[in-house]
Amino acid sequence: MLYAMIAKDAPDSGQLRLDTRPVHLQHLESLGKKLVFAGALLDTNDQPEGSLVILEAETLAEAQSMAAADPFVAAGVFASYEVKRWRLAINTTAAEF
Repeated sequence: MLYAMIAKDAPDSGQLRLDTRPVHLQHLESLGKKLVFAGALLDTNDQPEGSLVILEAETLAEAQSMAAADPFVAAGVFASYEVKRWRLAINTTAAEF
């Protein structure tokens, strides 16, 4: 099953996000094939204001555990996050980004 982690950054957490990013990326890489997609949500100035992470997990509890283990959570980069069941409707990932 697929799950979406939707996170919003804490105010003024830009530098903390940059400082924590290396361990955040290590965490994402450690998820292996359980990580489907991940990326920053951008504001009108193309600056990160949150994250969207798509995970494959057997249960909501497993997906929540993976999300809670993200170093951005522990460091306080995210003011809030939620994990929701996600259904893929259209997949055009062969297209260039």
